[in-house]
Amino acid sequence: MQKKKVFILGSTGSIGVNTLDVIRLHQNSFEVIGLTANKNVELLLEQVKEFNPKYVVIRDESLVAKVERNLPSGIILLTGKNGLTTATSEADYDILLSALVGFAGLKPTIEGIKRGKRIALANKETLVVAGKIITKLAKEYNSEILPVDSEHSAIFQCLVGEQEKEIEKLILTASGGPFFTKTKEELENVTIAEALNHPNWDMGSKVTIDSATMMNKGLEMIEAHWLFNIPPNKIDVTIHPQSIVHSMVEFVDGSIKAQLSKPDMRLPIQYALTYPDRMQNSFTNTRLTEIDSLTFHKPDFTKFECLQLAFDVMEIGGTAPCILNAANEIAVERFLNNKIAFTQIPEIIKSALENVEIKKEVSLETIIECDSLTREFLKV
Repeated sequence: MQKKKVFILGSTGSIGVNTLDVIRLHQNSFEVIGLTANKNVELLLEQVKEFNPKYVVIRDESLVAKVERNLPSGIILLTGKNGLTTATSEADYDILLSALVGFAGLKPTIEGIKRGKRIALANKETLVVAGKIITKLAKEYNSEILPVDSEHSAIFQCLVGEQEKEIEKLILTASGGPFFTKTKEELENVTIAEALNHPNWDMGSKVTIDSATMMNKGLEMIEAHWLFNIPPNKIDVTIHPQSIVHSMVEFVDGSIKAQLSKPDMRLPIQYALTYPDRMQNSFTNTRLTEIDSLTFHKPDFTKFECLQLAFDVMEIGGTAPCILNAANEIAVERFLNNKIAFTQIPEIIKSALENVEIKKEVSLETIIECDSLTREFLKV
């Protein structure tokens, strides 16, 4: 069997590292063609040494010299945002694993779509800000978009063999993050360390903060709307602290299908790489008899304001999700830099949504402009 060639956008992040772990286990099935990083040169070079890709991209241009002098000969080195789009537009690959965090993942992902490649999508912001554009392009270029997020992978697996008309509701599960049991008042004084202490998942800092505010679940709702062509009023969220049920689908006959497994991102990553096949692995072993309980709770929208904001912009449509996403990226960065309190994150997002013009008609140009205007409005 010929190996599938994989290009990984964001290879030094949590998803990228886990993807390489899956490929390491299935070396006879996959070959790494491209690796990209923002700043983590040391880890990038370790990955290059092990997987010997044809393309390497370092996004932070101040680190180019350090990468260049340690790079084996024969590897094509590209830099900056333009390097990402150039690499994804010219490299020879079968699967583009899009794991960049934030708006940065949009353009290189579009390049992969335009080439008709399979997109293993972990960059939820791509569909959040440009879902209408992305789904239209995927259809036009016959590009397959498969979800990597555990929740969307679960829904995708539950929908195999089912008909869209029979779907009553998509139910996204959320762990509740580190502050599920705290009161709204207690959130006023939470620290960065507390917010980064996720009970079930080991993720990058931005995604972990999004989980703590539940914005992560809000973004996932918008992503699910575009991935599965399901209207917003048929998408729901339930808190499931154990993170064993990764999401569910309710059907018109009242039955519910769920996908269960211990929390390990390598499982949905592997499924996106191998679909429609399943392959054995050594990292996921779920024993129901070892699970004490599975509980489900309604989310508190007054405590987790970011989740309500995501519901709101999903209904508004147009460029509203783009404003939400850009403002959230800025707010999270400020919190991580100790410039604002945790509870100020939704306030910053609300301010942007109230003051940046929302356009109903969406194009790639309006999305890029909207992202820029939102960041300019929030510039300190």
